[in-house]
Amino acid sequence: MSTSALQLQKEDPLAADSLRLMEELSTALESITGDSGKASFDAADVIGPAACFVVARDDSGTAVGCGALRPLQPGVAEIKRMYARHGTTGVGSAVLRFLEAEATALGYQAVWLETRLVNRRAVDFYEARGYTRIPNYGKYIGNPLAVCFEKQLP
Repeated sequence: MSTSALQLQKEDPLAADSLRLMEELSTALESITGDSGKASFDAADVIGPAACFVVARDDSGTAVGCGALRPLQPGVAEIKRMYARHGTTGVGSAVLRFLEAEATALGYQAVWLETRLVNRRAVDFYEARGYTRIPNYGKYIGNPLAVCFEKQLP
């Protein structure tokens, strides 16, 4: 699948395709980390003027990836529920670029996120895209299984 055929747009996190993608993500995270991540996400956090939920669709309109952006603290947004369906190429990068552009447009200076150290694919993904490790924040403080990242926005 070519990423040029991808359509990314803000959608309702409670819509059927959004819920299906997040359920796939939860299943994948459960198998990698032993935790679905569901407890760390509330759809209400990504609805509103300072937040968004994005769905990536292939050229046939099939939902193949998603991600969310929510306000975390002044000047900082948090990326949540990043997912690209297994077997796709470029979807995660496209979703991440969309969320970074949206965060910039909303006036954020940085984006933060958390993943699990054991999720090497995610750790490598973010590091390859300019994210740097920061001290664990919020609910992740003191959690040796978590790793937090930041990217400064233009």
